[in-house]
Amino acid sequence: MSDGILEPLLPALAPWLEGRRWFDARYGGAQLAARAATVLGTEPPLLLHAVVSARREDGSVLDYQLLLGLRPHLPTRLEPAAIATIPTGSYQGWQVYDALADGALLGLLLRTLAGPGTDPGLRLERTGRYPLPVGLVPHPLSGEMSNTAVAYGGRILLKIFRRPEPGPHTEVEALHALTRQDCARTPHLYGALHSDAPGAEGLVLGLVEEFLPDARDGWEEAVRQAGDCMDGTGRSGPAGGFTAHAHGLGRAVADVHGALGKAFGRSRLTAQDVAEEAARMNMRLKEAAEEVPALARYSTRLGALFDDYARVAGRGSPVFAQRTHGDLHLGQALRAADGWRIVDFEGEPARPAAERARPQPVLRDIAGMLRSFDYAARTGLAVRESGDPGEDGSPARRLRRRRRAYAWAVRNRRAFIEGYASAGREDPRCQPVALRAFEADKAVYEAVYESRLRPDRLKIPLAAVHRLANTSR
Repeated sequence: MSDGILEPLLPALAPWLEGRRWFDARYGGAQLAARAATVLGTEPPLLLHAVVSARREDGSVLDYQLLLGLRPHLPTRLEPAAIATIPTGSYQGWQVYDALADGALLGLLLRTLAGPGTDPGLRLERTGRYPLPVGLVPHPLSGEMSNTAVAYGGRILLKIFRRPEPGPHTEVEALHALTRQDCARTPHLYGALHSDAPGAEGLVLGLVEEFLPDARDGWEEAVRQAGDCMDGTGRSGPAGGFTAHAHGLGRAVADVHGALGKAFGRSRLTAQDVAEEAARMNMRLKEAAEEVPALARYSTRLGALFDDYARVAGRGSPVFAQRTHGDLHLGQALRAADGWRIVDFEGEPARPAAERARPQPVLRDIAGMLRSFDYAARTGLAVRESGDPGEDGSPARRLRRRRRAYAWAVRNRRAFIEGYASAGREDPRCQPVALRAFEADKAVYEAVYESRLRPDRLKIPLAAVHRLANTSR
């Protein structure tokens, strides 16, 4: 029961919510409304699970999922997580705080999900025969932008969708299908989170999956080795030591694509389908150039790349579509002792759910990973250049580093594609026109993203746009 606890808290929750990493800044100042609330537990500390809606003046609405703690008094260790004091009702005077800071509440959450799920409120809809272990030490993870992740005992990972949507959910669907096939390249899924509380019915609130405690983040590994390569300090000197990993990553992505194709099927796109997608690419380019004026000078040549893609398909070159990852980059790859794992199948969170689940050519995923290698090289370069103590940053040294950064990206992009082709999938090199078009489309998307959120990195996608626009057709 919630006892109307949420409504009086909304004025205090608004500024706290706007300070979260997963809050959409476009909804700053939006009107908050309580959608659903359930209090879990019988004695302090209690866990308040809530869904609130943020409504803008233009009528657009976005739901947010909250996990809040309730205690009569906060111990000193939890004071930094404090949000508000409950002004009225049966919990009047109690303290409200971020539940992620309280291991006791995270343990309660796991026990609730592992239970029979007969009471109204949070429950786990299991997708397999394996029971959910309890009694594991929780550890919230950093790094998530649109979700919240909590590892339990190095065995399971709870992912909370901070912007929950009605099902079916793309990541739950994908992981469920891959788990049924026992795909070795992805974590197994235990189940999806739902709630029977009034107002939350039908929402997919999160999932529980296998955790890989010893796996290394692919992005961090790539950036580190790219930086070592630029200074000639890697295991292989300037050649760097990541190409074998890039090759293995290509094989892993190919295996995942094969499993997704088997689970969801593949279809051949018609020439009209491809022409319509090329038109959407051109429209995205036009809108992006209005927001990022530096793109305007490349509009004609990039548009020609998109038109070439449609023209090749119109001449009978087959283009197949299937379920894909949807937001593939090095940060979605974990390097474990026995090989790569691909994670986070939610797709680009900013896109509508129906669009994220739409079958796409696998080259879209491949293009995303190629762009990620470029980003890793330039990020490693920026780290090295920012650490130069004066004389070490001579023009000659900077030029040498930039050449090595470019060479590192080229070398690992090639290794990734070779690894993908070696797994028995279609060789991306056999579809250069389509691959170039998808990479250009991704770079345009990146330019808009960086101009909005990280203007200091805008030069990275603009350099890729320049290269692609000037590539011989």
